[in-house]
Amino acid sequence: MPQMRIVLDEDRCVSSGQCVMTAEDYFDQREDDGVAVVLREEVDNSAVDRIRRATDLCPGQALRLAN
Repeated sequence: MPQMRIVLDEDRCVSSGQCVMTAEDYFDQREDDGVAVVLREEVDNSAVDRIRRATDLCPGQALRLAN
């Protein structure tokens, strides 16, 4: 199975921090405006479910998983 990767559309990010609370080892937020930052683009197989949850919780629909 190909490794999944995180795709972030910064323009859609509403700075809610849901992704950080769900997977702080993959996401952070910029201090100046709170926009999400992807710390690790490639997702370990063991973390796919957490990252899917983070994408589902994103109110701005700024995150998605891709192959």
